[in-house]
Formats: sequence, C-alpha cells, structure tokens
Amino acid sequence: MITEDVDVTAVLDRVQTGVQAFDELVMGGLPRARTTVVGGTPGSGKTVFATQFLAHGITTFGENGVLVTFEEPPADIEANMLGFGWELAKWRKDGRLGFVDASPPASDELIIGDFDLVGLLSRIQHAVKTVSAKRVVLDSLTQLFDHFIGDPKILRRELFHISSALKKTGLTVLMTAERNSEYGEITRHRLEEFVADNVVILRNVLHREKRRRTIEVLKMRGSHHAEGEAPFTLLANQGVVAVPLSSLRLEQQSSTMRVTSGNSEIDQMCGGGFFRDSVTLVSGATGTGKTLLVTNFLAGGVAAGEKAILFGYEESKGQLFRNASGWGADFAQMEAAGKLKIVCLYPEAQGCRIICLPSRAWSTNSSRTGLRWTASPHWSGLPPIPGSANF
Repeated sequence: MITEDVDVTAVLDRVQTGVQAFDELVMGGLPRARTTVVGGTPGSGKTVFATQFLAHGITTFGENGVLVTFEEPPADIEANMLGFGWELAKWRKDGRLGFVDASPPASDELIIGDFDLVGLLSRIQHAVKTVSAKRVVLDSLTQLFDHFIGDPKILRRELFHISSALKKTGLTVLMTAERNSEYGEITRHRLEEFVADNVVILRNVLHREKRRRTIEVLKMRGSHHAEGEAPFTLLANQGVVAVPLSSLRLEQQSSTMRVTSGNSEIDQMCGGGFFRDSVTLVSGATGTGKTLLVTNFLAGGVAAGEKAILFGYEESKGQLFRNASGWGADFAQMEAAGKLKIVCLYPEAQGCRIICLPSRAWSTNSSRTGLRWTASPHWSGLPPIPGSANF
C-alpha cells in the first residue's frame, strides 16, 4: 500500500468552531483539512452546531463556507438561524456562503442497486470554488443515505470518496448524522463514524421530566481531547454554549481577606467574617433564619461598598422585598441604586444556561469592590440576568 507523506504541522493546525468551551475540549479546535461527524438524535442541536462552525469561520476568520443540505431547503435554514444572529441569506448574497440544495424532492424516490455520488461531489466542488470556501458542512448524511437501498459497502465507498476528495483540497469538513437513541449506536447507518477522522456526539437526555444537553468528543484521530460529557445549551444570538467541566483545573488563588457576614456576632464566630473567595452553605429547617442570614449578608456587603446578587428559587421578588424591609434592609432602594440585583425563578424553569453567566456577571463589576452573591433557598446555578451587562 502506497501512502503519501503527511505534513504533521498542517494536520495539527486547528480550526476554531466558535463554541469556545468545545474548542478547549479538543485542544484549540478541530484539526484542519479533516472530517468530523456530529451525531445526535432529532433536536439535539446538530444543525445549530454545524451552522455555528460556518458562521464563526465567516465572521471571525474570513473563511468562507459551503452548506450542503439534504433535509431542509436553504430558505428554511436561513430563517431558522436568524434567531442565533447568523445572517445566512446576507452572507450568501455577499459571496461568503454557498448553498448546495440536495433536499429531497416532493416525490420520494428510493434508489436500489449500485450508484455513485459523483454528481453531488461536482456540485459541492463547484460551490467551494465559487465562494473560495475553507469550511464545508454536510447536513445530514442520514437523510441522504435513507434514499438508497443496497449494499452498505457502496454507501461507505461513496462517502469515503466525497470525504477524501474534499480533504485533498484542504477543506475542513463537518458532517451531521442522526442517531436512534442517546446512548446507542453512534449513527443510524453505522457508516459515517468509520469514514470520519473525528466523532462528536450531542445528547438531549430526558431525566426526571427535564432535558439535559451534553456534548462528547468520542474520537479525535491523531490528537488528544478531553474525555467524558460536558453540558451545553442553546442560547439566542449565541448558538451552542458549552461548559468544559472535564478541562477545568484547580489553579485558582485563595485570598486571606475577610468580608463581613452582615452580623458582628457571626463575624466573630468565623474569625472576622467569611473568606472573600469562599462558598458558604447555610443549612437549617424551616424557620431557623436562613433567609434572614442571607439578608444580613447582602445588606452588609452593600453597606461595605460591594455589589450583590440574589437568586431566589422559592419566593418572589415582592416577598423578598417585604421580608427584608421587616428586618431593616431596603432591598428596593439597593436595587434602584444599582447595588443589588435580584432574580427569582423556579428551578424547573431553567436548564444548563443557568451556569453560563458567572463570568459575565463578574466582569461587569469593579475588581476593587468585589462581588457577593447568594442563592436562596435552593442553589442550582446562575440564571440568565436580563440587562446584567449594565450591572
């Protein structure tokens, strides 16, 4: 077997997907000039992930792209992606994005026996040349293969032919494929993962009447990657936002500075107050004073010139205002002065997005004043804060 010499530097060159936390999982991005399969059940976010890959290349790196659709017409995709802030129609008119519409015709036809996809490959190559593309998305291969009945070896041969032809021209290819279950076979036809260099799995698991989205890098040929599932969500005007839990490092510094709890006696019990960068859990039965302690903590921080955030998962803002006033804390005045932010939501009304805002909330606050926050009574993360950029 004759093999060509491979430039290792070129192979390891990375292409950022636009999903920042995911790029961390794969050590900086997907390897350039290679193929990646993104598998998932319907509704798992495959098309959004793939479109974000193209959008990031166009808007950030000036790398034009081609989107080959086997399921939805281009007009539908353009309309659907507007909610994420991606102007596909404008990019297409500007010559930065090319479409290859291979969506099924009104009359559903099945092809039996031998076949080839030379015509499809020619259309893709023409679109790539027209817009000088560097990135190509095929969405979704499952819909293409569902129209062919025959030897699986033929499907694999044709897919390998398309993949190889695109890679030889230096294109980074992302292909989506459907799965029948969240933890079953990687793809429905069990072909795509063997042809691709990289395999990424998107899951949307139903657990206790709630959906939990995760992303997992299953294979990254010739490259190291973080293992295990990482949570993600889909946000308007952002797309896929992942949280790389497996790549987190315990490297943060610890401060010896103390901050007041809002109660001098508790401060004395704690040796002068809480450590600034600490997390304190207050546990107790109903009526033991948990919310009162939280109120003192917030009021004490505001009095010390700090900004504070309260996330309530049981009582409404009006109830918290009323109760705080009974204890001598004017939450309404604090919020009006921009010193306090209160967000009240049921835990069931939130998903993974609740853990996507700590850095944003922190960055809007002066490092000299610090930031204290509390969740009462059930902490499960940070919910999105309307207007938090001004807080």
